[in-house]
Amino acid sequence: MPAGGFSVSAPSGVEFEAKITPIVIISCIMAATGGLMFGYDVGISGGVTSMDDFLGKFFPAVLRKKQEDKESNYCKYDNQGLQLFTSSLYLAGLTATFFASYTTRRLGRRLTMLVAGVFFLVGVIFNGAAQDLAMLIVGRILLGCGVGFANQAVPLFLSEIAPTRIRGGLNILFQLNVTIGILFANLVNYGTSKIHPWGWRLSLSLAGIPAVLLTLGALFVTDTPNSLIERGRLEEGKAVLKKIRGTDNVEPEFNEIVEASRVAQEVKHPFRNLLQRRNRPQLVIAVLLQIFQQFTGINAIMFYAPVLFNTLGFKSDASLYSAVITGAVNVLSTLVSVYSVDRVGRRMLLLEAGVQMFLSQVAIAVVLGIKVTDHSDSLGHGWAIVVVVMVCTFVSSFAWSWGPLGWLIPSETFPLETRSAGQSVTVCVNLLFTFVIAQAFLSMLCHLKYAIFVFFSAWVLVMSLFVLFFLPETKNVPIEEMTERVWKQHWFWKRYMDDDNHHIVNGKITANNGASV
Repeated sequence: MPAGGFSVSAPSGVEFEAKITPIVIISCIMAATGGLMFGYDVGISGGVTSMDDFLGKFFPAVLRKKQEDKESNYCKYDNQGLQLFTSSLYLAGLTATFFASYTTRRLGRRLTMLVAGVFFLVGVIFNGAAQDLAMLIVGRILLGCGVGFANQAVPLFLSEIAPTRIRGGLNILFQLNVTIGILFANLVNYGTSKIHPWGWRLSLSLAGIPAVLLTLGALFVTDTPNSLIERGRLEEGKAVLKKIRGTDNVEPEFNEIVEASRVAQEVKHPFRNLLQRRNRPQLVIAVLLQIFQQFTGINAIMFYAPVLFNTLGFKSDASLYSAVITGAVNVLSTLVSVYSVDRVGRRMLLLEAGVQMFLSQVAIAVVLGIKVTDHSDSLGHGWAIVVVVMVCTFVSSFAWSWGPLGWLIPSETFPLETRSAGQSVTVCVNLLFTFVIAQAFLSMLCHLKYAIFVFFSAWVLVMSLFVLFFLPETKNVPIEEMTERVWKQHWFWKRYMDDDNHHIVNGKITANNGASV
């Protein structure tokens, strides 16, 4: 890709010179394969758990329930073990994130991505060769460790290596690859469901492709200037900055990163620092965005799309086919976000999507409430199409809003001294609530039936009101300038910035009142 030159506004008011260099594009594409792996793991489990061969080997009780047809349509797959197969990955990811925060800071973004790749490879081997449920769960746990490390390092890597003006678009590459991974998994499941009795093994083993891509990518990409400077390798950091910006005139940006890094080094306890008053807006927004992202209901639909469509009376082939359609919509809609996030801004995308998600979920609830009873699959061909269209409408609006922006906004709002800790909290909260939804969804579907969509639509209403009143716009604002240009200007959050006039005295960060921070 040819390098295109443009300026990036700097904190000091001067202009940082930066080009979109081939090395930035290549590095970002390679790093974002972490998203490909995550997406494949999300998409593959729903298809595999709807395959009779897989259920017969690991969950015979579920297979019997499915075939006897005595159970309510909504309760066929209500099994804690089956849900644990899906959710164990996210619980492991949650635990791994605590270690990933340390490696991201001490060893760098690149090495943390390499560790993620190795975890993915070993997990894939365990899953593909699984002989019993224990081996299967161990494989999922290892994959979860990979998710924890990748989700910690990749968004940070992308936001630090990208020039400010296209930071949003490049960061969304991670989410785009998540959606491509989900689509790839759905296509694989559609093909392997016809291969008996080992099709499920092929589905789980093909996760090795994105795992190899991420591992190789981590071996060849360069670490970010921020990470190198943070670890005291100043000259190397400057050389990398020149290479990725495509210019020798990097002194202003270099000095800015060095200064931000120096302030960050003064903070010995980043997690404790996160709780300080001046960091509260970023922390509250990051945590709530992750909770809201899961309570849109998207992962419930993405994990269990084939199972969900099966429940609604679609035959096995049709349910996997419908999952492929929703996966394709997911990818295409994320491309909309890549194009528009740095043009129309974050808030506009979130608010528009809120309306679309709310209406589509209410429509799904109404159709299912009228047409799908406990024991009759009376969802006719026409109504089945309506449900798929409504699911696609929901998925598309999520994919250009809450999907990518739930990761982008936290990664660009935390200051350098708390960025690694902040990203760690972001990933932890996301994986915790992903685990909760994954573990509870099939039971919720059994008990709430069609009202589960009413439950999620109510959450969409709440999160849209939060965005309207409490989420500031961060489009085209350099990361180092967030405090002055965003938080101090916001009607609500500015009250937390009153004591933000900090300066360095004798190697300590102090506030106006002289108290050591």
